[in-house]
This record gives sequence, structure tokens and C-alpha cells, in this order.
Amino acid sequence: MATDAEPGRRRRCCAQDTPDAPKIPDSRGDSDGPRRGSLCDRHCAAINNVHGDLGDLGCHLHRPRVPPAMSTPSCCQQHSEEVCESCVVKTTLTAENAVEANKLSNNYKFGFKKWKSHVTARPWEDRSEIVKELYSDLNVIRASGGSTLTCGNVLYLLLFGWWLSLLYIFMAAVMFITVMGVPYGQLCWDLAGYFLWPFGKVIQKVEVPKSHQAREAGVEESSALLGGPTPLRWHPRCWVGTGYWHRASSAVWLCLGYPVLALAHGLVCVTAWLLIVLIPVAKLSARATSRVLLLPPERVLVRRLRMTEVPLEGEVILCCYRAANPYYYKYAVDGINVFAVNLLPLVLVTLVLGYVDSPNHLTGSAVKFSLALLSIMPLSYYIGMAIASISAQSNFAVGAVVNATFGSITELTFYITALIKGSREGNRCYAEVVKSALTGTLVGCVLFVPGLCMVIGGIRHQEQRFNSRSAGVSSALLFLSVGGVFAPTLFSKVYGKLVCGECHNVTQNPLGHYLCHNCHFDLMDNNGTLYYSHVQPLVYTVSILLPAAYLIGLFFTLKTHTHIYDIHISDCHMPGHHHSAVVHWSRWRALVILLLSTLCMSACADLATEHISPILTNSTISQYFIGVTVLAMVPELPEIVNGIQFALQNNLSLSIEIGNCIAVQVCMLQIPILVLFTIFYPTNFTLVFSDLHVYASMFSVVLMNYIFMDGKCDYFQGTVLVMVYFILLAVYFFAPSPSGC
Repeated sequence: MATDAEPGRRRRCCAQDTPDAPKIPDSRGDSDGPRRGSLCDRHCAAINNVHGDLGDLGCHLHRPRVPPAMSTPSCCQQHSEEVCESCVVKTTLTAENAVEANKLSNNYKFGFKKWKSHVTARPWEDRSEIVKELYSDLNVIRASGGSTLTCGNVLYLLLFGWWLSLLYIFMAAVMFITVMGVPYGQLCWDLAGYFLWPFGKVIQKVEVPKSHQAREAGVEESSALLGGPTPLRWHPRCWVGTGYWHRASSAVWLCLGYPVLALAHGLVCVTAWLLIVLIPVAKLSARATSRVLLLPPERVLVRRLRMTEVPLEGEVILCCYRAANPYYYKYAVDGINVFAVNLLPLVLVTLVLGYVDSPNHLTGSAVKFSLALLSIMPLSYYIGMAIASISAQSNFAVGAVVNATFGSITELTFYITALIKGSREGNRCYAEVVKSALTGTLVGCVLFVPGLCMVIGGIRHQEQRFNSRSAGVSSALLFLSVGGVFAPTLFSKVYGKLVCGECHNVTQNPLGHYLCHNCHFDLMDNNGTLYYSHVQPLVYTVSILLPAAYLIGLFFTLKTHTHIYDIHISDCHMPGHHHSAVVHWSRWRALVILLLSTLCMSACADLATEHISPILTNSTISQYFIGVTVLAMVPELPEIVNGIQFALQNNLSLSIEIGNCIAVQVCMLQIPILVLFTIFYPTNFTLVFSDLHVYASMFSVVLMNYIFMDGKCDYFQGTVLVMVYFILLAVYFFAPSPSGC
């Protein structure tokens, strides 16, 4: 199904006979049913038919078109039956330009960040009418605007309209009292009625009639607001016509009236913008402040629109019909989603409040911790946007380096700052929180992210298919990584010595049952011989093998077996339109934003770890639960949103790959980097996890692989994954805190 993000996307399934696939008659007249060769014939004909479908759009695939009569023998000579059976899903993508094509191609590459938003400006004619309305100025008079009595308009009246109208009435009275500001007082009186209910009304900049221009040709007065020659007033409210009086009236208005109204409209603009659905009100206030209130009063005409009325000649400044639009969640500013724009000031507030109010005089640690954690979300978005922009505008090597270097920077920044703080304070809780966050990210990306995408995507699509071979590569790497990460833990369980903090005899019999608390496997027995001679070398060996396996996976999927993904990207756009790439962020701009976002991320992570200690100490909730939920999933919210958007477009392959790639990077990149960091900066972090982490991670990986075996899913399977995730969260919630915390 074509969408705004991928307008030319098509899928072809060869595992079953579909109405779109042309049926090739068997020349031998066999009646024993379809043979394996006929399945290959229909598959190859369907591939060639994909080009035929897109040929009407003027797009040319990288595969040359072959006539149907010739495609059957030639295709089956080139493709064996095994290839025809293994290729389940064919995907064709249409991109507006080469940069966008690189971004779409990178989405299907293992190890690259999957990014939904465009990195280039989309052609205006290709936008839907809903999106065009979002970006249109409020100066278009419609033939039929419909009823203006809507819930959004009533909400505007309750939130802004009534007090804005009263403020304009008050300013009108002030202007009348000054005598010299009478023209502006009349303007405020007219605008009071307009801003009480602006819907279905219009504000125009009226042109001066030629007769007045000829009569006033020798006057040549200068406007204090606009500058340049201005004719004498002809509007009925303008009862004086001397240049001195006009300058005095403008001075009174600029000193007494305009600042107050500009401040009020600024408050309305900020409030409406933060509410997002009321962005039309923000545009209304901004345009009124910058245009209407700076015009001479005789040039402003406020009137109500009527169906049979012929509009006057002149520029339409404001014409609004709706105060709210629920589709403004799609709105973007310079390629940045409006949610990320609105959360950016939160980062500045967090940094100022965190470092200026160190003694916690203004706010407590809980507030600062919450603000620091929320600030990570927009910074994660900016880092993702910068990585996608650089990768789309660079070659493969640069894109791979940028994704490998900054792909996990959000999580690593928080983990390293937490380990440093725990080492300085001698507190083992920070290391346990980091382990909980690592496990929470792994479990959440394996269960919650694909499960949620399946549920939401299944609401729109009854059954969704995905590339089982590409998912199988990620699953195999996930099995390998989980086994490698938890190998030292299993080793310590087998050879470690069980030590308990406190034991009580339940039966009062020396040979009876004992109830013990705070039990753990001691690896430091006999001066740490077991740990330093056996466990630590195993940890270092695993930390070397896991990144090596990750590199082999990259080489396998990106070099030797690229046909697994089978992605075809057309190299042109709609007929009659040729569009050059207009990127939102150039490579240097994206690099600067990436570095600044990383720096701010480090500061926010430092504040979060600085103020998490009182929460861990005073909270009745288990530290396990805090780590696997808040600290693990909040930084991944931008990725979850991308996965949901892909699922809604029936592109579940990318939704699954988002979760799998993050989980693989946690085990194969993030954990080895933390182990490497502990070599140069000794901390309390050891690669030995609790039993709960081991069982939850392994069960999640096994369940995920079972669900993804057949290459198709529905909302029921997604519900199973989500429910299992919530069950594990309940286990973590009721679990006791780690020993030593």
C-alpha cells in the first residue's frame, strides 16, 4: 500500500498463488496439479510484473523489463527452485531522490539505524491534502468552510478567546482615553470581536483607492511602523489626516497598546504550540502580532464571511476556520517532528536547574531525575536523525562507522556515568542497576517492541508478513549473543561457592531445615582464585568473540548475502517531475548536531545518576524494576515510535529488525565496551547476572524465535509477546532488591 513515506512500495509473495501473479499455462498439459517448476514460473513472472506495474508511473527498477513470453524460460534458467522457494517477500521502494534512496536502503541493512522520517524535503505536489493543510498559511478563503461550531473551536473560546477579547476591549478604552490613539482604539474594538470567535471571519489589508492616491499625491507622509510614503486615511475610523497626528498616534500605540497585546499573543502562541493540536491558534496569534497589529489601523478591515459575498480587493492576512487539527502530530519543523521540537527546551531547563541548583533548594532529587530522564528522549531523536542524515549522504563505509560509533551512545553514556559514580561512592547498587537496565533493554526489545508493533499493525492489517530469512539472521546472532553474555554467569553457578548472609533454623533441630537470606555465589573465595583465574579470563574471551561475531554478521548480510533482503529501489519519481535532493540537514550540520546532542546526553546522564541515589535508597519499589522499565525503555521511545509507524505501513520487517538490532547491539557491542571500560577504570561491574536476569532473557529469546518461525503474524501473536513482557515486569516488581542495595 502506498504511503507518504514510501509511496511506491509494493510487496509480492510467491509462497502462495495470488490474484496479482499471472498464471502460466503448462504447455505439456499435465493434470497432476502445479509442479515446483510452475511455482517458479509464476514467481518469476510476478517479479517481471512488478516492473510492469511501476512502468505506468515512469519509474525504472534496477532489473530490466523482460517480455512475459520470454520471461518463463530465461528466469527459471537463472533461478533455481531453491531460490524461488526462499524468496518469500519482494519489496520495491520508490524514492524521490538519491539521498532518500540511500536512507531507505540503509533501513534494510543490518547494523544501521532504522529511521522513518524523511531526511530530505518532500515535493509539495506529492503531499496529501491533510498534510498540505498543516503547512498552509491562515490566509485562504474557502468556498465552503462548513460549520464553525466544533469542539476545537469551543475549546479555543474557553482557553483563550474570552480573555483575549476582554483584553482588547480594555486596550480600546485606554486608546480612547489618550485621544491621540483613537484610531487604534477603534481597531482594538473590532479585533475584540474577532478574537472572541475568529472562525468564519477574515482580516484583510485594504488597498487605498486610486482616487485618494491622486488627491493625496502631494502629501507624502511617512509611516512610523512601515516606513516609506503613506497616503492620507480614507477609512471611516480615520478622522485626522496630518502626518504629525499619525506619528503621535503610532507612538502612543507602540508604547501602551502593542507591547501588552504582543505579550498576550506570545503566551497564547507558546501554549497552543505546546498543545500541538492547537497549532492553528499559535499561527493565528503569531500572524496577528507580526502583521495585523503593526499595520496602520485604516489599512485593516475585519468582517464576517458570507457565502454570496464577493471578497474585497486586498491581501487576506487572516482567515481561520478550525482551531484544532488532530493530524498535527505529523507536523515537522526543518525535518524535526513537533514533539522533539517541544521537548528541546526541556533539555535546557534540566541542565540549568541541575547544575545551578546543586543544593536542591528549588526542587528535589526526584524532580531532577525525572527531568533528566525525559530530556534523554528528544536527544535520542536528534542523535538518530543526525545518524540517518549522515549515512544517507555518505558512502557505505562512513555510514557503517557512524552507526557503530554513535548507534549505542545514548545507553552507553548513562551506563558509564552510573558505573563511575558507583565506583567513587563504593556502592554496588549502581552496577546492579546497570545490569538491570541492560536486561530490561534486551527483554523489552525482544518482546515489547515487536509485540506492540504487531498489535498496532494488526489493527489495520489482518495478517502481516515479514522476511523470515533476515529475521533469522538476527535471531541467530541473538541466540549467540545471549549465550555468550550469560556464559560467565552459568560458569559461576557451577563452580562458585554459595554464601548466605543470614540463616535461621526453622525446625529447631540441628539437622532440620534452614531459612537463609541474601544468598549469592562467592567468586572471591581463597583470595579470588576462582574469579581471577577462571571467570575473568572467560569474561575477556567472550568480550572479544561477541564483537567479532557482530562483524561477521555485518559482512554476511551486507556483503556476501545481500540478496536475503531483496530490496529494489526505483531511481526516479512520478512522470513529469524531476526533484533534486534538498536535505534538511547537511553532513556538517548533522555532525555538529550529533556532537552537541551527545554532549548534552552526557550531561543529562550525569544528572540522572547524580539524583538516582535517593530514589534507590528511599523507594519501596525494587531496584530491579526501576532498571528494567524506566532506565531501559525511556531512551528507546524514539525507536518504538519508528517501529509503530513502520508496522502501520504494513512493513513489519523493519519493526522486528528495530528490536532485534537493539538487542544484538546490547549484547555484542554495549556489554563488551563496558567490560573494556572496567579494564581502564576499575568499577564494581562484573559480567555475572542474577538468576532472574538469566531466565527472563533466555525465555524471551526462545519465545521470540518461536513466534517468528513462519514469517507471518497477527495481532494475537503480538498480544502474547506483550502479555509475557508485562508478566516479567510483575515478577521484577515483586522481586526483592539486589543484595547489598
